[in-house]
Amino acid sequence: MDSDLFSRRRAARFAQLLDEANGGRRHHVRSRADDQLTALVAVGRRLVDERPDVEVDQEFRTGLRAMLMATAEREGVGVTAGTATGTTPATATSRGSLLGAVTARQVRARGAILVGIAAGAVALSGISAASEDAVPGDALYGMKRSTERAQLALASSDLGRGQLFLDFARTRLDEAATLHGDLAGFSAVLDDMDADTRQGIRLLTTTAAQRSDPAGLDAVNTFVAGQRRAVTGLLDGASRAERDRTRRSLTLLDTIRERSDALRAAIACELPAPAASDALGPAPASCPADR
Repeated sequence: MDSDLFSRRRAARFAQLLDEANGGRRHHVRSRADDQLTALVAVGRRLVDERPDVEVDQEFRTGLRAMLMATAEREGVGVTAGTATGTTPATATSRGSLLGAVTARQVRARGAILVGIAAGAVALSGISAASEDAVPGDALYGMKRSTERAQLALASSDLGRGQLFLDFARTRLDEAATLHGDLAGFSAVLDDMDADTRQGIRLLTTTAAQRSDPAGLDAVNTFVAGQRRAVTGLLDGASRAERDRTRRSLTLLDTIRERSDALRAAIACELPAPAASDALGPAPASCPADR
């Protein structure tokens, strides 16, 4: 999704598509962004149509309403042409009708977007809550993974994204525990778990090396210790093939711990940030023997 998604022209077209999807009159125009915007409208419709019977927390509703009211005030939703420009009918007769029409369209576009955001947020909150315990094969598992991607997109830093990836790796581990006896599903979830682990570790180790701060490595070591214990638990009652696949994940965790210790040592002896890097992030050199 590019950064100008909600530019005025695209926002107005998005509002038209929302209006059409909800039974409004059809606008005989096309935009180069229609394919992307139509996909977003379809997602919104699907969220509403497939909304589970989940009660949305009243505190969430109150917070959402406050956010929407603040956004409406900031964006000028509901502001008349005269108020928006500081003019009066006596001083703006020649341009008042045109400006009023433009402002009205902007108000409708922004209002439609706010309505779409509100409906989508409420629907998404309910579906996300219902999908938390979904496992591969469940109808809501795709929504669960989409919610994770949304969390990553909203994270404000590499450190935050790294920690999220490790949280997702823990979630994949919980899912794997429900898939004993299904080798294909079990292996696929562990593949995803290891991928999330690598992504998170790479972000955390890179941040630690760039800042010469081992604090991020503390999070790495804590994750490895807890995750290793939990992954070892998958060996109980597993088939031979499942045990072989599980040991690959254990080997990855051991390699991560070695990398973390090497980076910590490099930071302690004040080596510059490593230039070499791999799937686990910076690959540090050894400290000189005389340090």
